[in-house]
Amino acid sequence: MSELKNKKLFLLDMDGTIYLDNNLFDGTIDFLSYVKKVGGRYIFLTNNSSKGVDKYIEKLEKMGIVSTADDFLTSTDATIIYLKEKGYKKIYAFGTESFVKQLKSMGLNVTTEREEGIDCLCLSNDTELTFKKLDDACILLRENIDYIATNPDWVCPTWYGFVPDCGSFADIIFNATKKRPKFIGKPEPEMAYLAMQNAGFSREETVLLGDRLYTDIACGINAGISTIFVLSGEGTLEDVEKSDFKPEFIYDNIRCIYKDLVK
Repeated sequence: MSELKNKKLFLLDMDGTIYLDNNLFDGTIDFLSYVKKVGGRYIFLTNNSSKGVDKYIEKLEKMGIVSTADDFLTSTDATIIYLKEKGYKKIYAFGTESFVKQLKSMGLNVTTEREEGIDCLCLSNDTELTFKKLDDACILLRENIDYIATNPDWVCPTWYGFVPDCGSFADIIFNATKKRPKFIGKPEPEMAYLAMQNAGFSREETVLLGDRLYTDIACGINAGISTIFVLSGEGTLEDVEKSDFKPEFIYDNIRCIYKDLVK
C-alpha cells in the first residue's frame, strides 16, 4: 500500500497484535526492523495496566526484541498524567501490586485500604483481584468521590481464549453501584497525541495498529490518524461490519503488513 509506505510513526498495540501471551507472532521482528530501516519509529501503545513498563521490557527481551522505556506508552502512563492534573489528595488504587507501585513512584498519594480522606477510586486491569477490593470499591462509591479507570477493554486475549479486563471489572462494580468510571486509555485519543508529540511526527506520518475496534481503531479515528485492523487477536471481520469504527486497512496479521510494505 503506497499510503502506508509514507508512514513513519507506527503505534502498535501489543496483546493480539504483535504477540499472544508469550508467543511472538511471525513477522513481528521483520516488521520492527523494517520500520527502523526506513528511518521510522515504533511505539508500543497498550491499554494493559496490570504491569509496568519494566515488565514489558523483560517480556519483549525474552522474545528477542530489545526495547527501552521510551518505546512504550501505557494506559497507566496516561492515567498518571490525568490524576496529577486533577490533584487528588488520596487515591484508592484498585489494581495489581505493580500498578500501585507505578502510581506511588510518580508521587501520587495512594492507598490500598479503605480509609478517611479518599477522594478518588482508580480502577485498573487487576490480575490479582480479591473480593476485598470489590467490597472496598462498592463502599467507597457510596460517597461522592471521583471514579477513574485506566481502560475500557472487556477482555484480554490469551492462548486459550480471553480473560476479563478492566472494562469487565467496571461492569461488575456497576451492577452493584450503578456507577460508571471515566475511562482514560484507548479509545480516548490522548495516548496517540502524546506518542506523536514525544516522537516528533505529524498525524499524516502516523498509523495505529491494533486488534480491537472499540479501543485501538477508535483511538486512531479519534486522534485523526490512519488505522490498521489485524485479525490476529480479539476482533473479526464480522465485528467490522457491525461496528461504527471502520479501519482504513485490514490485514490478517503483522506478517501480511510487512509483506505489503516491502513490495
